Amino acid sequence: TEVLHGDAALAEVAADGEADTVMAAIVGAAGLRPTLAAAQAGKRVLLANKEALVMSGAIFMDAVREHGATLLPIDSEHNAIFQCLPFDDPRYRAGVARVVLTASGGPFRTRDPASLHDISPDEACAHPNWVMGRKISVDSATMMNKGLEVIEAHWLFGAPAERIDVLIHPQSIVHSMVAYADGSVLAQLGNPDMRTPIAYGLAYPERIDAGVSPLDLVAAGTLAFETPDLQRFPCLALAFDALRAGGVAPAVLNAANEIAVDSFLHGEIRFTDIANVVARVLEQGPRHAADSLDAVLQADQQARALARTLVQAGSQASASAGAATPS
Repeated sequence: TEVLHGDAALAEVAADGEADTVMAAIVGAAGLRPTLAAAQAGKRVLLANKEALVMSGAIFMDAVREHGATLLPIDSEHNAIFQCLPFDDPRYRAGVARVVLTASGGPFRTRDPASLHDISPDEACAHPNWVMGRKISVDSATMMNKGLEVIEAHWLFGAPAERIDVLIHPQSIVHSMVAYADGSVLAQLGNPDMRTPIAYGLAYPERIDAGVSPLDLVAAGTLAFETPDLQRFPCLALAFDALRAGGVAPAVLNAANEIAVDSFLHGEIRFTDIANVVARVLEQGPRHAADSLDAVLQADQQARALARTLVQAGSQASASAGAATPS
């Protein structure tokens, strides 16, 4: 028995010759190196880690092409779009007009924005439809999760920012859609259960029983859609800004968000401070080209350091204000 640990070990296991399929499901930037190693080893990569593409989109997609890897998206939204797109050959995608990502809107879709300042971590993690880890649950509450998915969709499907839409769909039945030039819109529907996209990736191009209950549209009732309010969800707007800025901006966005969310979960900042920290790091952080993995990782570390500084400064300011308030 050989016991391995650390970043290098993760990359070694992901590239191991005995594995032909690698499920990339490590949360956050920690998943970048092993996922890239799997692509460089020509594996079938089942991609559930958004950050590999958010941080190093061009580098990652080049590795997939150069090493003959197969890339299958496992996020329910990207898996849905993949199922609704025509053949892999780009010639058949000329008629695609837009890709439409759906979002549940999280637990605060209808809550008074003025009350979001006092949200607790447990409230933010109480997702109405999906059972997820705490970090991704907070990302869903801020809709940063959808912002990261927008950037991921850009790289997966070659769609520019202006051809990617986000719609809030509280029922989480329509997982995403593809709109075509002739007016057709194809959607993938199903119960909110990650076993469906995982089974699709494992069996592709075949279909297998995922153990998921059949969708009952009568029981589901009305399917509603609405445009996201960017005043309520500023993190979504920040993600679009980072995508348009290009270079290392998406990596900076992700790094700042990871630090801000962790700080919120540990009671160091308020829920509404998450977007403020990310916005300031995007404004003040590195802006160079993402032309190498080292450049991306350097930007990631610089953004994290800046975010920590901002969090610490905010915590000290709050403590000083509290100490100065008369009882």
